[in-house]
Amino acid sequence: MTVFRVWAPSAERVVEVDTLGARAPMAAVGGGWWELDLPAAGPGTDYRYCIDGGDGLPDPRSRWQPAGVDGPSRVVDLSAVPWTATSWRGARLADGVVYELHVGTFTPTGTLDAAIERLDHLVQLGVTHVELMPVNEFSGDRGWGYDGVDLYAVHHTYGGPEALTRFVDACHRLGLAVVLDVVYNHLGPAGAYLDRFGPYFTGRYRTPWGTAINYDDTDSDEVRAFVIDNALMWLRDYRCDALRLDAVHAIFDQSATHLLEELQDQVDALAEESGRIIELIAESDLNDPRLVAPRERGGYALAAQWSDDFHHALHATVTGERDGYYADFDGLAHLATALRQVFVYIGQHSPYRRRKHGRPPTGLPATSFLGYLQNHDQIGNRATGERSSALASTELLEVAAAIVLLGPFVPMLFQGEEWGATSPFQYFTDHRDHDLAEAVRRGRRAEFAAFGWAPDDVPDPQASETFEISRLDWSELDREPHDRLLRWHRDLIALRRSTPAFSDGDLAQLRVDTGGDGWLRLRRGSLHVVANFASTTQEVVIEDCGDLTCALASQPVTMTRTGVALPPESAAMLLPRA
Repeated sequence: MTVFRVWAPSAERVVEVDTLGARAPMAAVGGGWWELDLPAAGPGTDYRYCIDGGDGLPDPRSRWQPAGVDGPSRVVDLSAVPWTATSWRGARLADGVVYELHVGTFTPTGTLDAAIERLDHLVQLGVTHVELMPVNEFSGDRGWGYDGVDLYAVHHTYGGPEALTRFVDACHRLGLAVVLDVVYNHLGPAGAYLDRFGPYFTGRYRTPWGTAINYDDTDSDEVRAFVIDNALMWLRDYRCDALRLDAVHAIFDQSATHLLEELQDQVDALAEESGRIIELIAESDLNDPRLVAPRERGGYALAAQWSDDFHHALHATVTGERDGYYADFDGLAHLATALRQVFVYIGQHSPYRRRKHGRPPTGLPATSFLGYLQNHDQIGNRATGERSSALASTELLEVAAAIVLLGPFVPMLFQGEEWGATSPFQYFTDHRDHDLAEAVRRGRRAEFAAFGWAPDDVPDPQASETFEISRLDWSELDREPHDRLLRWHRDLIALRRSTPAFSDGDLAQLRVDTGGDGWLRLRRGSLHVVANFASTTQEVVIEDCGDLTCALASQPVTMTRTGVALPPESAAMLLPRA
């Protein structure tokens, strides 16, 4: 038996369930909700909702859209899924190493089942958390997933809902936690039918992607419930271990209890009920520590947030770029600042923004923040989607990896970064509406025209080759310098995971020194990470150097009585002698 329920306060007369041929009226049960029991409509039944006699629409809470965003919804029963990793209880993000991947380009076939076949690579690499870019249903067969419209459905090209359960279960069997990227700040432009059902949007605010979701306007209670129930579904029914909340700065809510605070409360309750570790991670452009600050300090108490300031400072140091928002970062000095205090901008004037920006994250552990050299945005939002491997030498990639993986923050890698993948990660879409496709194409080219790019030099998001060129080439692992980089990343991760001091998060115990010639030293007690970004050999003076030994180095280093001599573009880890 299937109970069909839908919130449709906009209906004037009746809402019907159309099981593709037979329409049955639903009963109004109060609060804008409509309901109907259909004993014969078991799993596999396709259906639509019809409002006041209109055409059928997908279920706003559809679990499965096998024909895409405009097709019928399909009844799914996940209660019969044969979970095998039943003893899994999760893994703390603060102790972890995160690996971000895009299902469609991670493997040649681009499915969740195909991704399972590559999990052994991630285990051998040493990561602990696998972060999936959004898997909910979006327009077309290919895309990043951030323009999703069916928030409850797993994308049809990835394999649908049962494929996600198999993926999560496989990860848990191998000791990997699963982080799922979700988008609650906007919906995509194609296939978004929510406004036909009720007041899911408000004109009170405007996001970069259009009208804002209604979290605090008239009739917003059910909209908030819609989003919170969605988050709990991924965590409860699919047993994901964490959610990464996209661009929370574009979630507009002036309620006394912000949506993020309410969501964290619900997640805490689920974690206690299930006995599992379940966490929330935010992406924000505000440099606002209140996202992760404890409740007694007026915060939302999320587990962590991404730190773009660290990325920007590290990227500027490695590449020398100063265009766009990199104009705010002067390289090594700002990298040291980010390592010491998380954010470079903590309230001072930002030249790029032309206003004051940020707030100091006083007293918060470094493990409340993620640090990275690359992620989907920082690669894919470049005109041609080139990775750091196209912008810096292999040696500098090794130096940057040492700073990320042995730095104070929770480290994150983007798919293929561990071997210096040469495939770009470009912005790709597959909108079937011609006008929308053309608008996306023009918009992308106009965005980069301001930086001097000719239109024909900006890849067409709608072209299939833009997607195909973004797939990882796994054959690179057998060639140099890719094999060398992979070994280096494995060694760094192994050292981090075997040395608790590297992930203690105590910024008060961290010391960062730099030299004008291009060297940087991180010190935690008697542990030292020394890095030379310069093209010449650098001598770094270290107190009590005679008591230290080189545990790991990207190139041979020379230990002296007073310090260490680092070859050009190299990094080394110095530990106390046994």
